[in-house]
Amino acid sequence: MTRAGGITLLGLAALLPTSAAAMDDAAAPTAAPAAAQASPGEPANTHAAGLDFFMSTDADHTDIYRAGLNLDIGHRDWDRYWGVAVEKSWYRPTGGKTTSRDRVYLRYADKSDSWAWNGRIGTDGDTVLGSADIHNNARFRQEYFIERDIVETRMGLDRGLYYTFAGAAIDLPADDRNVLTVVAGAQAFGGKNMRLHLRANYVHVLKSDWGLSAQVRTRYFYSTHPREYDYYSPRWYLQAVPVLQLRRYSGGWRYMIAGGIGAQRDATSGWQPSRYLAAQVSSPSFGRNWFLKANAEYSNTSLTSGVYDYLQFSLSLTRAF
Repeated sequence: MTRAGGITLLGLAALLPTSAAAMDDAAAPTAAPAAAQASPGEPANTHAAGLDFFMSTDADHTDIYRAGLNLDIGHRDWDRYWGVAVEKSWYRPTGGKTTSRDRVYLRYADKSDSWAWNGRIGTDGDTVLGSADIHNNARFRQEYFIERDIVETRMGLDRGLYYTFAGAAIDLPADDRNVLTVVAGAQAFGGKNMRLHLRANYVHVLKSDWGLSAQVRTRYFYSTHPREYDYYSPRWYLQAVPVLQLRRYSGGWRYMIAGGIGAQRDATSGWQPSRYLAAQVSSPSFGRNWFLKANAEYSNTSLTSGVYDYLQFSLSLTRAF
């Protein structure tokens, strides 16, 4: 089996919105700190520079590394900025030869009283790449998103295959301790295959003073033309994972750890265990001018031969000036 789960299944777990995060924050023992802004009488920051790093590896010895440099020409705070980004990526599918790609993006984020939006639009010299997201702050929170990137398999890199993934999410809260988030999307690949995604996440706050919540995360997709290229693409895939999550705030820092064990299967294999573990730390206001975020995640997907392990790590450091 070639590099399949990483980009087209497990990697997209990060792309699918998690708008129920508002409910997760409700479980935290203290409110989330506001974005760093200048105190009265102090000049506001007008620029920012940052570094991004991402790496992933999997059971097929496929390794991916990305390093990026961001420069915000205009920077009001951490969610209102505009600027440019350059990125270098290295891909080594199934332990073979390494292929590199260079990208350049325009990046932008802003918000109003009820909506917030951000995007990265750029190119690798061959086609338009990037992502965009917009969401509101209503009780029934809505989110709309789109992303376009390369298929990170050997065939995808050699042939220049790209996917475009777009969709929407909505929060359906029952009360201040229970919310259901539903996500629907469509993913077009560089051929005939169209993958239809449906995801539902249920979050229940167990102990708000501990920042503890119980969740059930479910995913389903259907491929119109399965096994078209060398990415993981059965006719259909189904996953359900109960998850416990702990999220806390301390001194402006946010900490999160989550894990769960569930079940999964696809059109050609029976039920298999599904495992998930994630940890995150971020600093919305570190010395007022700094922002730090680190994330690590482990997951797996089922194959006819067993399970397919996937590990990823990301780090972002930004300074406003």
